[in-house]
Parts: sequence; C-alpha cells; structure tokens
Amino acid sequence: MNVTEGGKAPNFHMKTDNQGEIKLSDVKGKNIVLYFYPKDLTPG
Repeated sequence: MNVTEGGKAPNFHMKTDNQGEIKLSDVKGKNIVLYFYPKDLTPG
C-alpha cells in the first residue's frame, strides 16, 4: 500500500479499541486524524 503526503488514502479496515472494526469508507466526508506509531519497546 503506497501512501503519499497530501494524497488520498486507500480504503482500509482496522480494529477499534473495543474489538469492533472500522473502514475508512465508514467515515467518508468527515475530518479524521490517524496516528500511527511503532509497537512498544521496538526500535523505530
């Protein structure tokens, strides 16, 4: 999956904090913030 700054994100799905699932298309037209970070206790 290639993503470029300022470009459109591809549709994807991920687990929520309450064991649900959400797709990017579920929030189409809304402002959202995605924050990614490396797994705890790993370099990077």
